[in-house]
Amino acid sequence: MCLGIPGRVVDLYDDAGLRMATVDFGGVRRAVCLSYTPGAAVGTYVIVHVGFAITEVDEAEAHRTLEVLRSMADAVEAELGEPLP
Repeated sequence: MCLGIPGRVVDLYDDAGLRMATVDFGGVRRAVCLSYTPGAAVGTYVIVHVGFAITEVDEAEAHRTLEVLRSMADAVEAELGEPLP
C-alpha cells in the first residue's frame, strides 16, 4: 500500500543542493525533500510519499486526513516506521 501523509514544514535546509525540510506528522518528524513543492515554506502543509513532498494541502484538509490515517494505524506505521502519536 502506498500512502501520502500530510505534515507541516517546521524548518528548511539545503542538503547537497537539494531543498529539504523537517516535516512534522502530528508528533513524528522526518526529513523530506521539497524538490516537487518549490513553494513550500515553514508552516506549509504538504503531502509526503516516500520522503518527497508531492503537493501542498491546506491545514484543515491535513488535519482531516491525519484523523482518517490514525484510524488506519497499521498502514501509517508501515509507511512511517512508527505510529502517529
